Amino acid sequence: QVQLVESGGGLVQPGGSLRLSCAASGNFFEIISMGWFRQPPGKERELVARLTTPGETNYAESVRGRFTISRENAKNTIYLQMDSLKPEDTAVYYCNVALRLAPYGNPLNKWGQGALVTVSS
Repeated sequence: QVQLVESGGGLVQPGGSLRLSCAASGNFFEIISMGWFRQPPGKERELVARLTTPGETNYAESVRGRFTISRENAKNTIYLQMDSLKPEDTAVYYCNVALRLAPYGNPLNKWGQGALVTVSS
């Protein structure tokens, strides 16, 4: 069974920084991509940043230049460094991992439990 465990949310003032982490554990063959989504209050979930196994990185335009996604392969862990935070970044942040349980298996989508990030003075 594959599990994702997130950590690092909290309350921060505008202009501040936070770092989220997400660790994948369990039995799987390979990770296809890892990323972060967020769901602001009253809105739909949206992509924040994604890192694919070949090393390609995608960012939402609203966070480009302020957020940085990175991965520590040995620990199957990804991070989201969030700098210059704004009140509109307030949301529940979800880790997402696409993986295969076996060679040539269908991709499986897994979600973390969510981490609340509140940007407020």
